[in-house]
Amino acid sequence: MNLFDDLPEGRRPLGDALGATLWGGTVCELQPGEQVAPYLWYAGAEEWLLVLAGTPTLRTPDGEQSLEPWDVAVFVRGPDGAHELRNDSDAVARVALIVSVSDPEVVVYPDSGDVRILAGWELP
Repeated sequence: MNLFDDLPEGRRPLGDALGATLWGGTVCELQPGEQVAPYLWYAGAEEWLLVLAGTPTLRTPDGEQSLEPWDVAVFVRGPDGAHELRNDSDAVARVALIVSVSDPEVVVYPDSGDVRILAGWELP
């Protein structure tokens, strides 16, 4: 069985594959026009972003910026760590997202006002 069989195209998990218990992660391939997730922040988790290829656009409370390969960003817990990553370019972008495990977790989506509470979940 392939570890990645049940994932959407272009997503590869890291945490479980490496036996991690406190960190999870995913390598994401973003086609032009795709985004990782809506603008959000975590109440308990901290997340790191490493750009592997392409020029994705990062939105944070400080505004938007175009990123390049080997750029790194950290999203702290709370509203100051709000972020959205999307691919506004015409080429594929590839990123690695590494996130600390927080269970239960509260995820806030400022644009829509939605709040999700997750418990007993597994990070990618």
